[in-house]
Amino acid sequence: MDNLDHSILDLLRQNARAGYGDIGSVVGLSASAVKRRVDRLVADKVIRSFTIQVDPAVDGMSTEAYVELFCRGTVAPDELLRILSGVPEVVDAGTITGSADAMVHIRARDIPGLEAALEKVRLAPNVDHTRSAIVLSRLIHRSVE
Repeated sequence: MDNLDHSILDLLRQNARAGYGDIGSVVGLSASAVKRRVDRLVADKVIRSFTIQVDPAVDGMSTEAYVELFCRGTVAPDELLRILSGVPEVVDAGTITGSADAMVHIRARDIPGLEAALEKVRLAPNVDHTRSAIVLSRLIHRSVE
């Protein structure tokens, strides 16, 4: 990857529907050269997908929480993945440093939906307890993927 590839990726992050000609006029390449580079980035799995981002409030998923997950004993990340994959309200999760084993981002339609999702997580045999923080207002959201 060179600086042109990075510039193309930056422009596609801003607008995945940008035309190759529009991108080319910014980075100094022809539309066909941009297309070849994008095709290569897709083939090399640098670009994993082209997608849309729907406003969760419009989609009816406006209640969100960040949940610290505490497990009994040592639990492998693959096991956490298995547990959390079964809860559709989980939109993001990762293992973390500190006293908790994982941080989980949950979105639900409302507080009862959030509570139901938390209960699904808590029912897993390896989960000891959770600690939740409900989001009151979102200040910054950047998609880096």
